[in-house]
Amino acid sequence: MLGRGVWSSVRQGLSRGLSRNVGGWASGEGRKVDIAGIYPPVTTPFTATAEVDYGKLEENLHKLGTFPFRGFVVQGSNGEFPFLTSSERLEVVSRVRQAMSKDKLLLAGSGCESTQATVEMTVSMAQVGADAAIVVTPCYYRGRMSSAALIHHYTKVADLSPIPVVLYSVPANTGLDLPMDAVVTLSQHPNIVGIKDSGGDVTRMGLMVHKTRRQDFQVLAGSAGFLLASYAVGAVGGVCALANVLGAQVCQLERLCLTGQWEDAQKLQHRLIEPNTASSVPIHPSCCMQHWPVSSY
Repeated sequence: MLGRGVWSSVRQGLSRGLSRNVGGWASGEGRKVDIAGIYPPVTTPFTATAEVDYGKLEENLHKLGTFPFRGFVVQGSNGEFPFLTSSERLEVVSRVRQAMSKDKLLLAGSGCESTQATVEMTVSMAQVGADAAIVVTPCYYRGRMSSAALIHHYTKVADLSPIPVVLYSVPANTGLDLPMDAVVTLSQHPNIVGIKDSGGDVTRMGLMVHKTRRQDFQVLAGSAGFLLASYAVGAVGGVCALANVLGAQVCQLERLCLTGQWEDAQKLQHRLIEPNTASSVPIHPSCCMQHWPVSSY
């Protein structure tokens, strides 16, 4: 059961009309928050004793802050959230919020296996400074995760979240692709603003853009490896691990696509494919990332 403090926070968020500065589903202007742009999924550095290295985290954020990103994604797959305790997850989000510029969006991964736990984590992340929640599909019982079950899950989360919700489909990690019919239905929810799709199926992404075109709903690519193709079919940005090490180049690719310089964009995309593959680091529970240095080249 949701604790008294959590329910109090939910009621307060709903009574405020979810009117954070970044927008929301009742912002008064009838539009959802605009999540278009490039986001590096921030890594969680660890010490040799498997403690979160908050000093290295802040060091990385200061370097990332020199690039024209729309914001940061924290506690996504790159942030290794399954290896953290609930308190560590919240502390990381809080530290990132304190270290980053106030004009950038903070998207915090709040997904858990149960709807109740996801609601509680989403509310808590809003309390420590998240502007929006990025919610991965529950997958332990993936054989039972029908479209109806996923629609029910995300609807409950979005109904009770005091911040906008971004769907997150990452089949390589979950073994589960968020079904198209579920995405289309959920796109109509006033507090669901978009999706990060890491599946790499550009045809699916284009169909998703097409089928949700009448909704205020945005699609983000989940990798720099197919960023150009995603822009070509209507995506509005990307959450790109490569942006942690080649931030300038990923932002340049965004600019080329947005200004219609497709030939130059293609050349740059080709140059980024191999570095993007190299940036995908295998993860093991006993061998967490100690420190992924952020490069400015």
